[in-house]
Amino acid sequence: MVNKVAYLTKPKVFEICEEEPPELSDDEVLVEIKHVGICGSDLLFYNDPTVGGELDTKLPIILGHECAGIVVKIGSNVQSIQVGDKVALEPGISCGKCSYCLEGRYNLCEKVNFMAAPPFKAGALKRYVSHPASFTYKLPDHMTTMEGALIEPLAVGIHASDRGMAAPGKSVLIMGAGCIGLMTLMACVAKGVTDITVTDLFDNRLEMAMKLGASKVINGSREEITSSSRYDIIFETAGSSSTVAMTPNLIRRGGKLVMVGNVHTNVLYDFNTLNQKEADIISVFRYANIYHQAIQLVAGGRIPVREVVSNIYPFNEVNQAFDFAFNKKMASLKVVLEF
Repeated sequence: MVNKVAYLTKPKVFEICEEEPPELSDDEVLVEIKHVGICGSDLLFYNDPTVGGELDTKLPIILGHECAGIVVKIGSNVQSIQVGDKVALEPGISCGKCSYCLEGRYNLCEKVNFMAAPPFKAGALKRYVSHPASFTYKLPDHMTTMEGALIEPLAVGIHASDRGMAAPGKSVLIMGAGCIGLMTLMACVAKGVTDITVTDLFDNRLEMAMKLGASKVINGSREEITSSSRYDIIFETAGSSSTVAMTPNLIRRGGKLVMVGNVHTNVLYDFNTLNQKEADIISVFRYANIYHQAIQLVAGGRIPVREVVSNIYPFNEVNQAFDFAFNKKMASLKVVLEF
């Protein structure tokens, strides 16, 4: 049993190495990874592992956290999962002891070990991964491991829709139609929201938004989002300082602005306009206690996550896959690596 691992050895360069499979503790399962989605955060570290000097990242590192596969071995204490099960892995392993974990908000745990995130202790771009059984979720027989890998970004979208209290009768604006924006869109649709406007700069993404349930789309490169249309809930999923700066004029009085995207630059923001509207700014950091719900929504046919996959590459073409995802945004949406 050989473990093939893709290491990022320098910006935009992966090297595939062969290693021994990881050790397995009594409470873990060994999973043969079948699919890994390439996330926007993966592309961020792929391009610049230090994120403009914010991090002191020591290469090599392993990226990838949207993953699913087949269980090939279980620890002696594991009872809920069997060898041969198709599973999705929740990539953030919290301590289980701090106040945040005990409150059920384990996404805020300061000791969390999250795949492909600082301090880069784990990653999914390898054939075999050992993982705690408590963060491993069995998939129904009719679900694929590709769908299982997409449960992770869907969990972000569901958590964002929960934080924004999306509900029927609300008018929603989603700024950014990348993978997370589309996952947020599908989560809102599943909650019964019918008035959903989606903005982006790329027509292929907006076409997909319409297919997935948006009632209106706006290409920001050609059409202005006017303040004459104001929204109950705005989801900023683009991670853009320019779109964030627009939100005070677009939010309705008493509305909710949900910050889903990660903005890495300073933003000149009109808090005076926002304060006059008594609108809420709500932040989103990953998710907690979402995986079971997300799997049920996909398994029941209510959220077609497979639709967002635009390109599939074999694992040995990891360099080509990341290059395409990073440089071909007009052609790519969600790029998936397949073992």
